Amino acid sequence: MASQTALPGWKDKALFTPGPLTTSATVKQAMLRDLGSRDQEFIALVRDIRRRLLRIGQVSEPEYTSVLVQGSGTFGIESVISSVIPPSGKLLVAVNGAYGRRMVQMAGALHIPCVPLTCPEDERPDPAQVASALAADPAITHVAVVHCETTTGIFNPVEEIGASVRAHGARYIVDAMSSFGAVPLAVGACDIDFLISSANKCIEGVPGFSFVVARTAALAEIRGFARSLSLDLLAQWEGLEGDGQFRFTPPTHVLLAFHQALLELEDEGGVAGRAARYQANYRALVAGMRAMGFREYLRPEYQGYIITSFYYPAHPRFDFRTFYELLSARGHVIYPGKLSHADCFRVGNIGRIGTSDVRALLAAMRETLAEMEVFL
Repeated sequence: MASQTALPGWKDKALFTPGPLTTSATVKQAMLRDLGSRDQEFIALVRDIRRRLLRIGQVSEPEYTSVLVQGSGTFGIESVISSVIPPSGKLLVAVNGAYGRRMVQMAGALHIPCVPLTCPEDERPDPAQVASALAADPAITHVAVVHCETTTGIFNPVEEIGASVRAHGARYIVDAMSSFGAVPLAVGACDIDFLISSANKCIEGVPGFSFVVARTAALAEIRGFARSLSLDLLAQWEGLEGDGQFRFTPPTHVLLAFHQALLELEDEGGVAGRAARYQANYRALVAGMRAMGFREYLRPEYQGYIITSFYYPAHPRFDFRTFYELLSARGHVIYPGKLSHADCFRVGNIGRIGTSDVRALLAAMRETLAEMEVFL
């Protein structure tokens, strides 16, 4: 088979999505070597990754630890839900989007009793309602919520919900898939027992594994709860703590890329530095979209700076599939909507992009709308 080489001037499309993301050349280059999974260099690299994740979460050993899990972020979430809830336990999920609903679906598939506490997708879960639900049902042992609900980009009040969970004496699970590494979050101060995120989000690695920042005491109490062999969170942790190795084949190249991405996050100024770049992207995006006549789905006080949902324009010639394909042909990839009751599309502000890339996207959108003869 003939090898495929990049043409002169070839460039990847810019990904304005919530992941996978545009990555730096140096993150990609980090994968251009082979390293054995039992090699001491690899074991040391995994150990350093685990330490750095705790620092990002503003926690440290021995109170907290980190566990790496093969597979996408959804695998990490299912690892937690399937491993930490006892046979007699019950899960409450605060739901305001597709990813909260996915946790409810997981609980159902695992035959775990679950209480969905649902609010509209353009509203935040109310910590007082969480407290009331906990008071009304003493059988609830665990509470889960999404920090940045990628359905809309809304930031949910994880610290306030955590206070309600602590008062009830339950364990607290937070899906920080689209926020960890770019939104300041003190895991301990929020009373989080299990935080889950992924390699290919705000830390700007590539897909292939997820990770859990866990309270060590909460992890130690889950022996015998796992409903899966490969997703057994405690067994995974014990393997990493014991000989430093994964129980099953690790994504070695992805971990090399992730370690490089962690170094680049530190060089950028950590979470604060990355947040500043993403916030600048968000401001440039919203200003340009409003100037073209687009409207955001969320009210400004609820809108995070990770991903932004925009209503379809009310124009008879606007068709999202055409809009998407013409933008892609111009080198820019956006995301379709995932709302249950409104026609929207989403634009991510994260990954190895800056305001110049946002301006290029906006220019491509203007050209695309003109080609479609959509005048707003």
